[in-house]
This record gives sequence, C-alpha cells and structure tokens, in this order.
Amino acid sequence: MHVSDDGLNAELLRCRTAGAKATRCSCSELEGIMKTYRKEISVDLPERQGFLNITSTIKECLSESGITEGFVLINPMHVTSSVFIDDEEEGLYRHYQVWLEKLAPVLSVGEYSDEVIGEDIVDAHMKRHLLGREALVAVTEGRLDFGTWEQIIYGEFDGQRRKRVLVKIIGE
Repeated sequence: MHVSDDGLNAELLRCRTAGAKATRCSCSELEGIMKTYRKEISVDLPERQGFLNITSTIKECLSESGITEGFVLINPMHVTSSVFIDDEEEGLYRHYQVWLEKLAPVLSVGEYSDEVIGEDIVDAHMKRHLLGREALVAVTEGRLDFGTWEQIIYGEFDGQRRKRVLVKIIGE
C-alpha cells in the first residue's frame, strides 16, 4: 500500500496526538510501506592494502531485495577497511595509496608509543578514517542512482584475510 506524503504526515500526526512516539508509530496504515534487506558479503584481498570495485555485487543485492525506491548502505564490518564512492581507475588507486601513505604511514610498533594496539596496524585505522566508513547510495526505479563514473569501492588497509561487508537496503 502506498501512502502519499500528506497521508503519511497525517498518520504520524494522529499517532503523535494519540501518545505514540513518532519513530515507533504502529498505525496499520503505515505497515508494509518500508521493506528492509540485509546481507553480509565477503571480501578477501591477497595484499595487505588494495581496492576492489564491489558495485556489481551491490547491484545483485539490490535486485535480490526487490526494493525499487530507497537507500542502500554499504559498510565494512572491520575497523581497517573502508567503502567509498569513486571512479573505477587503477591509476587513481595508485594515487590513493601514495597519498594515504603520506598521511598515515606504516610504522613499526615501537615508532608509535608505549600505548600500541599490539600490531603495526595503526596506519590501517587512520587510512580507514581518511576514506570513510561507509557509502550511502540512493535507489531510484530499482537502480543505484549514480553519477556518470561513480562506483562503489572497497578499500582494504590490513588485508590478507577474509573480511565482511554489510549491505543494508531500506525502501519500498
């Protein structure tokens, strides 16, 4: 069932005045408007650091979800990797690696401080923060709503083992 914006606002107002919290409105007229989809995908890069275009996998998830209007959130479930939107370009990846190494160089454990985390991965944590934790993409008419060259890129900064990426799609 589809409720127009005016109808939805009226229902939320009715729920609020009836004492319900706006974020937890249980009006039957609102049930079924929004669907959710969740999937964990695996990424296993052979190198310690690298980039992987995961756009086609996210498109498969979107197709599986049946959602045609909404949003898809993609985030790695590890603190040493990143998901971001950019161009699919090997030269760009090499520039990212040089830039990231200048901003957050790999250092030996002793070069950080007495309060190290036990491994030489502090740089991987910093690189993740520089490129961001997640990507959020609009879904329009069943497609990822991208600009001309935009792709979903997974960035790994402490690889050589399997990692998980969460795909959460919300919409109708």
